[in-house]
Amino acid sequence: MPSKKTLRVVLLAYDDMNLLDLCGPLQALATASKRHTGKGPALYETIVASADGGMVTTSAGLPVMTVSIASLDGLVIDTLIAPGGCKGQEYYAPPTLVNWIVRQAPLVRRLCSVCTGAFLLAAAGQLDGKRATTHWEWVNRLQSQYPGINIDADKIFIQDGSVWSSAGVSAGIDLTLALIEEDYGHHVAIETARQLVMFIKRTGGQSQFSVPLAAQAHEGGRFDGLHAWVAANLHENLSVERLAEKAGMTPRTFARTYASQSGRTPARMVEAMRLEAACRALEKTMLPLKAIAANTGYVEEQNLRRVFQRQLGVSPSQYRSRFSGHGATVN
Repeated sequence: MPSKKTLRVVLLAYDDMNLLDLCGPLQALATASKRHTGKGPALYETIVASADGGMVTTSAGLPVMTVSIASLDGLVIDTLIAPGGCKGQEYYAPPTLVNWIVRQAPLVRRLCSVCTGAFLLAAAGQLDGKRATTHWEWVNRLQSQYPGINIDADKIFIQDGSVWSSAGVSAGIDLTLALIEEDYGHHVAIETARQLVMFIKRTGGQSQFSVPLAAQAHEGGRFDGLHAWVAANLHENLSVERLAEKAGMTPRTFARTYASQSGRTPARMVEAMRLEAACRALEKTMLPLKAIAANTGYVEEQNLRRVFQRQLGVSPSQYRSRFSGHGATVN
């Protein structure tokens, strides 16, 4: 049931934190409130707090003014968000913030982390036995340091009861849009996402990377140009022979090299890119299914329907209805 009252959200801050981990969620919350000014009480009251208050300097070099966590004593906090970021390759969880989170955790309705902020919640014992995620580059370190966490590196954000965690940096905005949807409903979340020029993400179900980025992360960038070409030409015949020609290799050498360096076959890569493009078209546009099928290389609408049922367990119409603000599919 969407809330009808103002909710207080506290975002923690500390030196060397990622600026976007803080300002991304903060802007999403502010945008949601601004879009609904005059329609009732403010949606959110946001507070940026640090251990001692005053200025903290983010990793981007921008100072941020904060209040002290001590000044929040007695306030009812609905949601607590721990951003990530650190100096160097080891995450340092400030003991003062850790102890404060331990005290606040039983009192808040939701406890959230962005990126490596998961280390801060983990240090406070709040992720033990929970499903959680973090920035892809820090997954192994988090798992090694806190083996009691059930880490899923393939999710952009995860909700496990009252605890929410998100992947790297900008994923904090996706998480915040999901919080807004839980608090005030799909319409408010959609309006906020449109204002931010963002997509509404499937709760806990989207991959942390887009398909081209995931491929690049695996194979070191050797096929970056090919991936860009594929993404721009999904409607074409993307056979192994055609891809090999673009890569300047024989089909056999290309297929073997690509699979060994990316961890999947060229056909799987094309399939994933087509599915991702179709999902985004359904989320963002009102194009008929026939046009989306043609644009993304499925050719026939029925092929598109079969892929969605097999891969996602829903029809394209159901996907559009659930994950966009456009309503029913135009046929």
